[in-house]
Amino acid sequence: MNTVGQQPLPPNCIVLLGPTAVGKTALGVRIAIATAAHILSADSRQVYRGLDIGSGKDLADYTVDGTSVPYHLIDIADLAHEYNVFNYQQDFYAVFAGLQKKNILPLVVGGTGLYLDAVVRNYDLLDVPKDETLRSGLAEKTLDELDGILLNLKPELHNKTDLLQRQRVVRAIEIEAYMRSESLVEKRKKMVPRPDVRPLVIGSTLPRPLLRENIRIRLQERMDAGLIDEVQALHDRGTSWSRLEQLGLEYRFVSEYLQGKIASYDELFTSLNIAIRRFAKRQETWFRGMERKGVSIHWLPSVPDSEEKYKAALQLIHTYVMH
Repeated sequence: MNTVGQQPLPPNCIVLLGPTAVGKTALGVRIAIATAAHILSADSRQVYRGLDIGSGKDLADYTVDGTSVPYHLIDIADLAHEYNVFNYQQDFYAVFAGLQKKNILPLVVGGTGLYLDAVVRNYDLLDVPKDETLRSGLAEKTLDELDGILLNLKPELHNKTDLLQRQRVVRAIEIEAYMRSESLVEKRKKMVPRPDVRPLVIGSTLPRPLLRENIRIRLQERMDAGLIDEVQALHDRGTSWSRLEQLGLEYRFVSEYLQGKIASYDELFTSLNIAIRRFAKRQETWFRGMERKGVSIHWLPSVPDSEEKYKAALQLIHTYVMH
């Protein structure tokens, strides 16, 4: 219990979340400078080395008027390996604990809802590696046979959609088999200890018309900065088209364009712009879901004025964290 007597302990980190294209990085950097915080990115693509333009790393933005803000959890993984929410949670815990020892305030900035939720609500996660031997043994079985194996392992299965796709059934069998292969105690010994994360969660968004315009402008900026060349270079260095398509949004659409699946630049821009709008809407839906599950999000004024947002954020921080 995070209490001293009857008084709850104050937040020991700040989380700044919101949909894409609302200016989270720029706002986060200003907050970090004002509070001497370090930024911990919560972005599922910025973890990868080489995904620079399409993921919007904007590393130059971490220096303002000669003052550089230290950042973490960016450029920490290779594209050859699939980084997942368990990896993120473990890396986050390690960085968080290190900053705590130095009395440095962690400031989490990002829009990947699953990553944010995993650290804000302390998901109970285990890393389940691929079992190629098991997969080989299942390769010749029909979907009905695989369904039978899974239901035998997990008769209480609630999500019946797992039984409709072969890849999901195999993965579910793999997870159940792994859970039986080694004691949970032994698994826990291999994991980074879970620190006491007490976040002040701040949300930033914009009215829908303005958000859409920001998305369009930012996409044009990324195209002008060489997004297509970045994706081509990644492929030329050995990253398969299928792997690039797995990375979603910019990387998927540009990969399809470079393979001739999208006929023209105009079609690419239009389709990608619409897809990013839909993604932003899904992000906002996720954040509302976090609130329904008990996460208190303090939303900043939904205005384009960055100064008003900055002042409102600092007021929240001084009220809850630094009082």
